[in-house]
Amino acid sequence: MGENSFAHRKYMYFHDQKYPHEAIDIHHIEVQSNGAKRVFLSLLAAIVVGNALYLVLIKEKSVTLLFSSFLLWAFLRKLLLGKPVKKESVVIMPTLGIQLETFYLSGRITRQFVPVSKILKPVLQECVTPVTCYWSLSLFLREEEELTPVFKELRPPLKMLIPVWKALCAATGEGSSHSRTEDGGDAEEGVRCETNP
Repeated sequence: MGENSFAHRKYMYFHDQKYPHEAIDIHHIEVQSNGAKRVFLSLLAAIVVGNALYLVLIKEKSVTLLFSSFLLWAFLRKLLLGKPVKKESVVIMPTLGIQLETFYLSGRITRQFVPVSKILKPVLQECVTPVTCYWSLSLFLREEEELTPVFKELRPPLKMLIPVWKALCAATGEGSSHSRTEDGGDAEEGVRCETNP
């Protein structure tokens, strides 16, 4: 599919440059589908709904049991499948701007265009929550108070964020070859550790 691609756990990274002279640079991060999880979910749904139908029709229990089983199934489906995102893409057009695309399993696509003149700097930042720690790629934009996340739904590993970050730096004129970290040390591979105050 692309020139460069690699997989890491549940994500697959693709880098496309299918237009001449590298005018448009496209980076995709796709969620690898897990067939076993879908089969398990289908069997679980059949068991829950079948049991509820049996209790309603044969044992003459209340219909609310049937509705509660559907609610339980919907909750388990949401819990097991997680976010219904197929892939997220970053389309970099150096003279125009950056288009952020999110493709959902339902077929819906959301797009956001950011003009290159509005971008101050792309940043990689480490996000720490009480439960987990992950890396995020965001954009500092002119006249915006908050950072704009590049990948809104997915949390790909740093290994996949670095090529996208480097391409964004090149497109916006930010240097990414060498920088210093907060503690004063040199950053490897141009990764600049910045935090949001």
